[in-house]
Amino acid sequence: MTDEHSEARRDAGGNGRDESDEERADRNWLDLLQELRVLQAGTQILTAFLLAIAFQPRFTELDEFQRILYLALVSASILTTVLCLLPVSLHRVLFRQRLKSFTVSIGHAMVRAVIFGVSVATVGTAMLIFDFVVGRTAGLVAAGILTVILVVFGLFLPLVVRHVSTPAPDTGPAT
Repeated sequence: MTDEHSEARRDAGGNGRDESDEERADRNWLDLLQELRVLQAGTQILTAFLLAIAFQPRFTELDEFQRILYLALVSASILTTVLCLLPVSLHRVLFRQRLKSFTVSIGHAMVRAVIFGVSVATVGTAMLIFDFVVGRTAGLVAAGILTVILVVFGLFLPLVVRHVSTPAPDTGPAT
């Protein structure tokens, strides 16, 4: 390998990988696509479930709060499903424009929005079901418990792991 080629392949991200910026963008895009595959199935199933509720005989038994919650959930779920498809559309539009890093950055932001949307729709769906079947208090408790679980395991735990696993910056030789 020539020195020029070695320089182009240096570990710019400091992650121990011997890859160019283009290879890193390709790898990140593939990782993003895998995440989207998982999210797409979840958003589509949740959206289908919510849409089907309106056609059930007992739908007319929902009180005003439950109907408003239901419509908010359908809106959030549909928006989340659409957001889940947009990174692929973005990639199609920018295909062969040598903008993979940009595509990955925007796709990453969209996936974060999808994860938030799925979380909101899931918590709200649990709330709606428990509210309808057991009562308002049970719905609020179910939503609260699920929110705590999502925040702890979906936000705090990854942040703690990232903080613990990030090496401290090198401040020079110890004195």
